[in-house]
This record gives sequence, C-alpha cells and structure tokens, in this order.
Amino acid sequence: MNYPVIETDRLRLRVLTLEDNEAVFQHFSDEEVTRYMDIPPCRDIAEADEMIQFHIDDSGCRWGIFDKQQERMAGTCGYHCWRTGTSGTAEIGYDLSRAFWGKGLMTEALHPVIQFGFEQMGLEVIEATVDPGNDRSIRLLMALGFSREAELVDNLVYFYLRRDQFTG
Repeated sequence: MNYPVIETDRLRLRVLTLEDNEAVFQHFSDEEVTRYMDIPPCRDIAEADEMIQFHIDDSGCRWGIFDKQQERMAGTCGYHCWRTGTSGTAEIGYDLSRAFWGKGLMTEALHPVIQFGFEQMGLEVIEATVDPGNDRSIRLLMALGFSREAELVDNLVYFYLRRDQFTG
C-alpha cells in the first residue's frame, strides 16, 4: 500500500521514517502523551527508532502529524492490526503533544485518515480502543461518529466505525 502525504488547512501528515526519530523521541518521552497508552514514555533515541520500525514493519502505517505554521511534529496517527479479507478491519491510533491539545487538530487529522481507510484501504470497519479515563479521546471518537461498545474488554472502551456510518 502506498500511503500518501495528506494535507489539511493546518496540517501535513506523512508516513514516519527513521529520520524522524528525534521528533518521535521528544513527543513520546512526555509522560502526559503516553499516559493512556500501552507503552511507557520513551527513554532514548533507540526506543524511538524501535517505535518507528514497528510501524514500518506492521501491516498498517503511522503518519506523523506536522503543524504547517510551526513546522514541527504535533503528534502521530494511523492504522495498525490491519486485517484484510471479506471484512477489512484495522485499528486506528492517535496521539497529540500537549502544546497542541484543545485546538481541534486531531479531528482535522483523523477525518481524511478515516476517509483514506475506507476509500483506499478498502476497510469496512475501523476500530479504536481507549482507556476509560481518557475523556478527550472518548469525546473525539464520538464526535467522529464512532459507536461505543457497552462493556469494557480488558479494561478498555471499544469503539467502531462502519463504512456506511461515515459521513465523510
């Protein structure tokens, strides 16, 4: 799959490479960024390299979200656990640096990423898992049209968005 650069009014999303390791290290070394994730804060550049390489080797992709005005990485988003077949499914993930919280940037980034998933990757369902304490993430997914599962699984809130639910 060829993952394109995605442009919005304020953002440029491009697939992360190992050349982004310093920005990835800075981003993921913040305990507040990783607070609700299943990873500890990044301790060194080697761990940033491992994170990037994981997504390079995975069946999905991870875009770096770059703020056009400040020309710096604001966060990341993308797909992992891409399962193809009769019902293409992938899990979407995302994170944002504290300096960019509360500005609507993740909504702006995820809208075209979701559209790409349905239209170019052929996904039928996009899934997301969220720590139940992560209210911002829960509100974001609800605003994007995701449906919430009624019960927690492995102490996580599960969300899904079907192709026919997406209003693009």
